[in-house]
Amino acid sequence: MNRLADQHLSNPLREGLATRAAPQPCTVVIFGATGDLTMRKLVPALYNITADGEMPPGVAVVGFARREKTDEQFRTEQEETTRKFSRQQVRDDVWKQFGNSLFYHQSEFHDPDGYKRLVDRLDKLDQERGTGGNRLFYLAVAPDQFEAILKNLKAVGLNKGKDGGWARVIVEKPFGTDLPSARELNRVVRTAFSEEQTYRIDHFLGKETAQNILVLRFANAIFEPLWNARYVDHVQITAAETLGVENRAGYYEGAGALRDMVQNHLLQLLCLVAMEPPTDLGADSVRDEKVKVVRSLRHFKESEVAEHVMRAQYSAGAINGKEVPAYRAEKNVNPESQTETYVALRMHVDNWRWAQVPFYVRVGKRLPKSGTEISVHFKKAPSVLFNKDTPVLDQNVLVIRIQPDEGISLRMQAKMPGTSFRIQPVKMDFHYGTSFGKASPEAYERLLLDAMSGDATLFARRDEVEEAWAFIDTIEHAWAAKKNAPPLLFYPAGSWGPEEADELLAGEGHAWRRL
Repeated sequence: MNRLADQHLSNPLREGLATRAAPQPCTVVIFGATGDLTMRKLVPALYNITADGEMPPGVAVVGFARREKTDEQFRTEQEETTRKFSRQQVRDDVWKQFGNSLFYHQSEFHDPDGYKRLVDRLDKLDQERGTGGNRLFYLAVAPDQFEAILKNLKAVGLNKGKDGGWARVIVEKPFGTDLPSARELNRVVRTAFSEEQTYRIDHFLGKETAQNILVLRFANAIFEPLWNARYVDHVQITAAETLGVENRAGYYEGAGALRDMVQNHLLQLLCLVAMEPPTDLGADSVRDEKVKVVRSLRHFKESEVAEHVMRAQYSAGAINGKEVPAYRAEKNVNPESQTETYVALRMHVDNWRWAQVPFYVRVGKRLPKSGTEISVHFKKAPSVLFNKDTPVLDQNVLVIRIQPDEGISLRMQAKMPGTSFRIQPVKMDFHYGTSFGKASPEAYERLLLDAMSGDATLFARRDEVEEAWAFIDTIEHAWAAKKNAPPLLFYPAGSWGPEEADELLAGEGHAWRRL
């Protein structure tokens, strides 16, 4: 059967089937098995997949790290941390089943002998557990370790499945620090794994509400006709945190809010909001449309950056009544640091659908409330009828809450009860937890299952990553310029950011929506 015919037969829109094939038995090898990501996210996610009955039979999880320990020591440590970080209470019977699938492999990342021993270990697990030569490698390590790991995997043939099986690699962010480093990182990965084998993970896209954006837009006929410049006034995307830099100063000092959040998470959400309908729900069909959005972003000249982008850093203040230090006073932070902990951007997608519609994006630490949401602000009703004798009516606003209270709400106008004709905004609200009666799975659960299924829809593609960096680099270059660099602003912890960020919207008659 040819490729096009195969795609047609597997098209879920035409067949009405699930959008993801069944995950296949495999061995999951986690590099960096004793690290924070593994203990807090990956192993708890794999446990919850097992508890929910979605784990393929026979799956084995091999932790690869440098420290000496036995399988039993590894299992005991992972049980302790999973009981602490799992979204659902750990059940003894489920843990017994899951724990027996955990194994530990000790080796330095650059030691060829360690990979030769890994081959023997994986071959043995294939025989014992029926994993069919399928291998999923998760690089839960710093990017500077990638080259050694990938080189050694290729040297022993682990970049290919065995006996008809498959091999895939999951790469954690950051995907570089600028366009040249992203290209180099992609080159390094490509030396061992093809693009089809590579899964660049962004946990924001694993969240239920982020996935639901496509359903909201394309499965509801009431929204899509209005989803364009004729009816939409502007769009806001906000990611707010009450937390400061915590223990991430070593990484954050070299990244900042723009690289850490905007380049990946928030541009991904913008793409889901702005993209055209894909031809089907295949991975490349969806990602093709997302890439078109990134390519359509209006790039700034360096002289224009100060007009469209505001950067700021938190100073001392109070969060929930507790005094907190300034960013420059945090542990391991340069006392004269120019790293931004807040950034606000006014962006435009220069295509037919979104011509002249501003997209306002902001992200910040030490803000009064934590949450991530997208709000679509529709144009106001014409100034006739009700606006003659009443104050100007509010806009209709569709809010998509990504976290923590996942759901969707729509603000509309209604007449207040009584004899007088008074109009007041009301809200129609949908909550995932109450509507479906169960908690949403963690993002890593969905993404790990997708990788086992070979579904790359929610993973970033090489060209998407590089196009995003091309947009971000102009801003970073303007900030790093020795002459006429846009100033670093300051805002007290516990506030909603600098006043200049409010002025970014006020000049066009808009205001930030409070979470």
